[in-house]
Order: sequence, then structure tokens, then C-alpha cells
Amino acid sequence: MKKSLNLLVLLLTFTAGFSQTNPREHISSFNMMSFSYKHDKNWLAYLELQTRGIEDFVKIDYYEVKGGLGYNIGKHQPFVGIGTYGTYRNSDFYQRETRLWLQYTYSHNLDRLKLDHRVRAEKRLYYYPQTDTEANTERYRYRLSATLPINREKLEANTFFVNAFNEVFVGPEEPTFKRNRFLTGIGYVYNHNVSANLAYMWQREFTADNTRNLHFLYFALNFTLDRLKDVPQSYPVAD
Repeated sequence: MKKSLNLLVLLLTFTAGFSQTNPREHISSFNMMSFSYKHDKNWLAYLELQTRGIEDFVKIDYYEVKGGLGYNIGKHQPFVGIGTYGTYRNSDFYQRETRLWLQYTYSHNLDRLKLDHRVRAEKRLYYYPQTDTEANTERYRYRLSATLPINREKLEANTFFVNAFNEVFVGPEEPTFKRNRFLTGIGYVYNHNVSANLAYMWQREFTADNTRNLHFLYFALNFTLDRLKDVPQSYPVAD
């Protein structure tokens, strides 16, 4: 247990020194609702709905609708996904993105601490309606996440948990290092089918001529439909 806590603290503090708030920065909103269907111990279907208020906390200027299929092989899970993403600027629709991705996740436990290593390769197709132009690119991501139940030995009904992750984004165009995202928060498992998560997320974005920090208040509500009640549970975090 002591080793689990030490590793979680290490992940929590990994990027803390870089997340100092500039006076011009503010809190944005990041809201997520997910639906997982576990057909058996192997097959998983996933759907996620997401909105963000990036420039203003209460004004939605970004959304995501995405989903996919995963297959569990012990501690390993390959996954294929597709999604549509919309961005608004000054209340006008600015950009539509279609994204396809392949990912691989390896999960393991250290005492009560659950660690997930996720690698993802994305193909991103853009359409800009105001100029009627298109573009495309690729992006690659690695995320290390940790989840630790507080009042029980494992994630089950009526369990509080803490979680954290750090994720890096890279791509072929300059700058190669695109983004760093860090989250820390607390969650609650209501029952086998419903869980919730409240967290703070810091996101640093890099472009050729600018660097900016985003600070999100993150809230997620997760629903799981599982035909096999004895399958170990896992709960999505910000994506």
C-alpha cells in the first residue's frame, strides 16, 4: 500500500512545477458522459459525449462525439475508434474534425493502485466551413494513469477513489511536441453501473508561434452495462 501511494504522489507532482497560473488565464469547463457496454469478458463497446467551454466557462465552444470497440486479452486491450469534433470561435462554427484512431492499453496493479499505459495513433481530417478548405495530419499520444480506491480494497459499489494521469502528444509537423495534459481528481462508484469523477486538468499547448495553458474543471458521469457482473470494473477518465 505504501508503494502504491508513493507512485500516485509521484504522478500527481510530475508536472506540478509547470502548471503555475498566469494572471490572464482562467478556469474553463470540461464535461464528459460515457457509456460502456461489456458484452462478455473480452468485447467492449464505448460511446463518449463531451463538451468544453474553453474561452468562457459557461459558453460551450467545443464538442466531441466518439466511440469504438475494444477487445480485452488479459491485461491488454487493443481498441479502434472514430469520432467527430467541432470547434467554435466568436460564436461561429470554425472547424469540424473527423478522427480515426488505433490504441493499445496495458493495465496492471501495484497493491491497490491500478496503472494504465495507453498508446494511441490518430488520423485527423479537418474541414473549415468558412473557407471551404480541408487538411489532414497525424498525432501520437502516450498516457500513464493511476487509480487508487480509498475506502475499499477495489473499485466496487460505494467506493471513493483518487485518480491522476499525465499524457503527452506528438506529431510530424513542427513543433513535434504538441501538448501535455495533466489531471488529478476524486471519484465515486455509486454502483455497478454508475460512477462520477470531479477533477482539475491542466493542459499546455504548443504551436509554432505560441504556447498557452488551459485550466479545466472536469466533471464526468459514466454508465456501464455489463452482462457479466463478476468482470473487474474500470472507469473512464478524461480523453
